[in-house]
Amino acid sequence: FIDGHKLPCRLTMVMTDKTGVKINMAIVTLKELRASLPKGKRLMGIDQGANTWGLALSNPSLTLATPLKTIIRSKFTLDVKILAAICKEYDVTGFVIGLPLNMDDTEGPRTDSVRHFGDNLIQAREVFGFEPLIAFFDERLTTDAVDDFLNEHTKLSRKRRDAVIDKLAAQMILQGALDTMTRGKNNDNP
Repeated sequence: FIDGHKLPCRLTMVMTDKTGVKINMAIVTLKELRASLPKGKRLMGIDQGANTWGLALSNPSLTLATPLKTIIRSKFTLDVKILAAICKEYDVTGFVIGLPLNMDDTEGPRTDSVRHFGDNLIQAREVFGFEPLIAFFDERLTTDAVDDFLNEHTKLSRKRRDAVIDKLAAQMILQGALDTMTRGKNNDNP
């Protein structure tokens, strides 16, 4: 379930490290993410778009999300190195990735793309230097909500709004997940 919405199966991957040892890695629920995260480590929220990755950062107590930056996408192998450096700088070991469900709770091509992105992050374990913990969170209309807020409450130019919208959407995604974890709400997202 994601925020009360039933979704299909949970993804579990089995990988083999350099020594031939099999490692089970899963995309986990928010509850499992919180329980598995080492004390004092942070979570990063990601709003994965066609051209950018909006990033947000939690505080170590996992109560507050702050917009961090936007990565302009180029090639995944280069982009993930930038992401790994940011994770090292801020002591991040887990990700909450926005999952763009359709309004009728179904999944479409954008959802498939985001799930594939999560798979790619898991496979980049060696680049990160740790096994990434990943949970998805329903992100329907977050970018639209941020855009509406910026239009109504700021005097930012369209160019400046475009520069901040993705990291603010990532903040909304991450804050929603943190609030859900704090409330202890049963959120069995895949």
